[in-house]
Amino acid sequence: MTPTTATAENPRTITRATTMKAIVKAKAAEGIEIHTVPVPTAGPGEILLKVKRAGVCGTDLHIYLWDRWSQGRLQPPVTLGHEFVGEVVEMGAGVTNVKLGDLVSCESHVVCHTCVACRTNLAHVCENTRTLGIDINGGFAEYVAVPAVNAWHIPPGVPLEVAAIMEPCGNAVHTAFAGPLSGCTIAVTGCGPIGLFAIGVAKAAGATCVIASDVSPYRLELARQMKADAVIDVSKEDFVARVNEITHGRGLDGVLEMSGNPKAMRDGLLALRNGGRLSLLGLPTEPFELDWNRLVIFKGITLHGIVGRRMYETWDQLDQLLRSGRLDLRASITHTMPMEKFDDAIALLREGKAGKVVLVPWGESA
Repeated sequence: MTPTTATAENPRTITRATTMKAIVKAKAAEGIEIHTVPVPTAGPGEILLKVKRAGVCGTDLHIYLWDRWSQGRLQPPVTLGHEFVGEVVEMGAGVTNVKLGDLVSCESHVVCHTCVACRTNLAHVCENTRTLGIDINGGFAEYVAVPAVNAWHIPPGVPLEVAAIMEPCGNAVHTAFAGPLSGCTIAVTGCGPIGLFAIGVAKAAGATCVIASDVSPYRLELARQMKADAVIDVSKEDFVARVNEITHGRGLDGVLEMSGNPKAMRDGLLALRNGGRLSLLGLPTEPFELDWNRLVIFKGITLHGIVGRRMYETWDQLDQLLRSGRLDLRASITHTMPMEKFDDAIALLREGKAGKVVLVPWGESA
């Protein structure tokens, strides 16, 4: 690799390589490949980041397995990875919101800024969204180019591993803050990584009781480590009966649904008090029937469909929670491993033996 040296004539670039390693979805088939590719450059309005850490997401598992969703969504080749933190090493023309050497995390949704949603403070549901690591080359690489507007400065004192997962934690913040939290009894159904984050977010925001449910003893133990007040193994216990016991018959104020499981959604609605709210981030694999009259309409339930993070309200909320010290995500990070061990990370996720997995790129030390 040939280094590029910063000079007085090029003050917007610091020393970097010209080629790099990257995890690429190269073919329309199961698996990934590690390629040596050119280092991208920062175009107008863009920054180039030297990747410091990157998080593995359930979406990456879908892409790796090349399931039906992936086949209809991706057009290989593309470098994967939409959760990462990096150091700014190059700035394109017009960039003023960062400086060389800054550490930033990134909003993964690249939006048009011109559609009705973008112009009405709803850019997270932009009609023309493109996503890093799916539609645009992402951060499972040594370097990644991103729009400067997508960068978010890392709060002081936040470890790199936590900084790398601010993007998915934003999903949890968006879901949790879609309704009241302070003084509320909240259930989190599904204790994958975002469910685990949601437990911490709800506790940090003042929920008086957070109940976590799942079918995996491993994940329920992680929920305990994230300070859930009660856990329910729904493979062995009746969710609604257990919630009624915990709440002395009052029911839940809110449910943060992370599993996509139809039974979890029905049970969540049953366990909600009249006037409660169900915020839905989990994705069902297929359509399913619901007793709308009994479970939603006559109970006066509020339903929220959650997509990504509000740009950039959610990022500010997460930033403040991290700065306060009240939100600690470290217990959710169960594995940190070299990026070249991506296959091993996928195996852990497939087996349900991991919380959040964070990757360390080539040339970086853990």
